Order: sequence, then structure tokens, then C-alpha cells
Amino acid sequence: MFGKYFAAVALGLSLACAVPLANAADEGKSISFGILSTESTQNLKHDWQPVIESMSKKLGMKVNAYFAPDYAGVIEAMRFNKVQFAWLGNKSAIDAVDRAGGEVFAHVINADGSQGYYSMVSVHKDSAYKSLEDILKNAKNVSFGIGDPNSTSGFLVPSYYIFAQNNVDPKTAFKAIRSANHETNIISIANKQVDAAVHSSDVLEKIEARQPEVAHQLRLVWKSPLIPPDPLVWRSDLAPEMKAKIKEFFLAYGTGPNAAAEKAVLNKLTLGGFKESSNTQLRPTRQLELFKQKNRLEADAGMSADEKKAKLADIERKLSEIGKS
Repeated sequence: MFGKYFAAVALGLSLACAVPLANAADEGKSISFGILSTESTQNLKHDWQPVIESMSKKLGMKVNAYFAPDYAGVIEAMRFNKVQFAWLGNKSAIDAVDRAGGEVFAHVINADGSQGYYSMVSVHKDSAYKSLEDILKNAKNVSFGIGDPNSTSGFLVPSYYIFAQNNVDPKTAFKAIRSANHETNIISIANKQVDAAVHSSDVLEKIEARQPEVAHQLRLVWKSPLIPPDPLVWRSDLAPEMKAKIKEFFLAYGTGPNAAAEKAVLNKLTLGGFKESSNTQLRPTRQLELFKQKNRLEADAGMSADEKKAKLADIERKLSEIGKS
């Protein structure tokens, strides 16, 4: 994984910076839904507000939307039961499952009915860099924007397919590298604040609809293999009746008597609905993370042969276990 979470101080900062959509109700009369910081909190609030309101009616209690400044904030909030369920990416879902007692129960469906999305790298439309190869060849002159360390499409996927596969250390290869959410990276490219940056296909779709003048400034230079769709994760210790209500709400959203209005809401989220899932959907991302670790170990010339052999054997064991699960 990409480092350990901060302890009490970091948790305090994350929770203090988190932005709830509404004040918490009395204990036992409210529940909190975590939302990843893929965009500005203002945009996320606007797009998710109707879903939160409908969910409150369905569950018969106030649902508080929980926003944190980074992915780790949502995961840590789930770990300390400040958040009971959340919309996450696959990598952050792995951390929620492994560290916060989380469990995948559903995943999103795209607006066109497809399942999955892409990590992308774009440059400004006037950029002299025409390909990913151009960017890597001229890395010392390139300012590069990457995603949150807990983002699947913003960090894990490009770290493996772009950097690990090309034996590039992004921390030393580029003139400058900075981490931001997908929306910020897209706007930074459009404003020529970075030469190239990573972003996801789904957030780009939102920008195309909401700010076409910004999206039109971008030129795509790299697109990843298909990434499994974003999962919904709840704390495994939620009461069974609450789990049933939450799952029923999501799986039915956009299909019931209010289908037209709900589909309009889903369109703003660039979604088509939700489908039942489980922790098994995290297998490809777990494998990707382990393959990336393996590549890094194999390239480490400073590690002793015995230590490297032991660590590589442990990775192979984990890969084998994932294949059997």
C-alpha cells in the first residue's frame, strides 16, 4: 500500500476538515454516507443532494453526506464509525475493507449501461507533447499532475501502467509533480498550470457537460485499460435490517415510480444506476497493486538478495491467494 495512515493528529485534521451536508441528528437517528473528493465539495454536494434526500426518506432517518479533503479522510471516518457507508474507488475500497471493517455491497453502472471507467492523461490542446512517450522523454521539462494516493484511476493505475512499466520514478523524473483531485487536474491542464495530468474518464464527462469550454482545452494522450466500476462499501457491523434498506434503496434507484426524476439525477452524476456486488470485485485492483510492488522490488538494486527473495515470495503467495478466493 502507499504508506500508513496518520494516527490521531491526521485523523483529527481529516475529520475536522470534513464537510457534512447537514448537521448530525441525535445519535441513533442519523447515518452518514461518505463521498470521495473527486471534485470540489460544492459540485459534489449539488449533484448528490437529491440522492441523499431520497435516501433519508427511504431509511426513515437523516442521512448526512460526509465529505473529506482527501480519500484517506473518508476511509478513516469509516474506521472510527463516523461514516457507516460510502462511495469509494476500488483502491480506497481495499483500504476500507482491510483497515476499516468495510464490505462491498454494490457498484455503480455508467449512464450508457456499461460497467467500468478509465484513467487518462491529457495535455493542453496546444501542447508540443503529442504522446505519453513525448512526456516521458521530456520529463525533466514537464510539470505533471497526479491524483490522490488512494485513488485507483488517479494514482494506482497510472503508477503501474505508466511509471512501473516504464521504470520511471515520478518523484524524480519530472520537473515538478503535484497531487490533486481529478477536477483540479483537468482545470490545471486547461489553464496551462501543469503540462500534463492524470484524470478519470467519468469526471471528464462531468466537465464536458458542465464546463465544455474547459474540456475543449484538453487533448488526450493516454488511456488505461478498463477499470472496474466504483464500489459502494458499508461497515460490516451495520445492523442487517439497515443493510437491507440501504441496498434496496440503491438497487432500485432510477427504476421505481420516480424513475424519470431519479434518472435525471443520475445523469448529473454520469451514472445509470447501481448493481449488487461484493469484495470479489476488488481482486483485479489487489493484483494490480501487488504487481506494482513486485516491479518496484525487482528494480531495487540496494536490497539484499535474500530480503528481495523473501519479499517477492510473499507477493507471489498473496497473488496466489487472490486467485483462489
